[in-house]
Amino acid sequence: MGKYVAAVPALVAAASADGGDAAARAILTTDLVEKTAAVRGTVGGRRVTVGGMAKGSGMIHPNMATMLGFVTTDADVAPGVWAALVTAAADASFNAITVDGDTSTNDTLVGLASGAAGNARVTDAASADGVALAAALTAVCVRLAKAIARDGEGATVLVEVGVTGAASDAAARAVARAVAGSSLTKAAVFGRDPNWGRIAAAAGRAGVPFEQGALGVALGGCP
Repeated sequence: MGKYVAAVPALVAAASADGGDAAARAILTTDLVEKTAAVRGTVGGRRVTVGGMAKGSGMIHPNMATMLGFVTTDADVAPGVWAALVTAAADASFNAITVDGDTSTNDTLVGLASGAAGNARVTDAASADGVALAAALTAVCVRLAKAIARDGEGATVLVEVGVTGAASDAAARAVARAVAGSSLTKAAVFGRDPNWGRIAAAAGRAGVPFEQGALGVALGGCP
């Protein structure tokens, strides 16, 4: 800790608007690549930017894990609204990935909004400006989350699991998590073996009401 504290003054003095790539490299641990994303849009008649960086390759499972995420925007947004938008974006991204099924207490997602864009302050998440800001924020978080999964320790492919026809979003997520976290499903993917039975079995044990006669499985768009 002493070395860290001693280095802080020099880091502050070297702070730069062009230091994003260096910061993204500095936070890496077992990662093989930096993970950054940025989206621009219009909020309150002004052009605003949402950017982010993240790190994580191992101990990654829904509800985050040993990952760090930092998202920033120059939009002017009420703190409570911003907090709600960050929470929703995290739920749709970082909390919806898995690499190895292991989690940890050491995770952080920080969201910062400077207001430097000079737009009319966003005070309602349901307003047109709130929706536009949420879309940009979610897009950044999803890109970062996918980058984490793609760079997972030992990962060779990135798989997206989609579920339709469930009774609720929670039920759909439970099925998706069961399939994505299945060791047998992962083995089938790695071996390039389209074993739909393993996917069906994982879906069936997801703990939600399940009508097996109505089940359809498609791999890469092929039923």
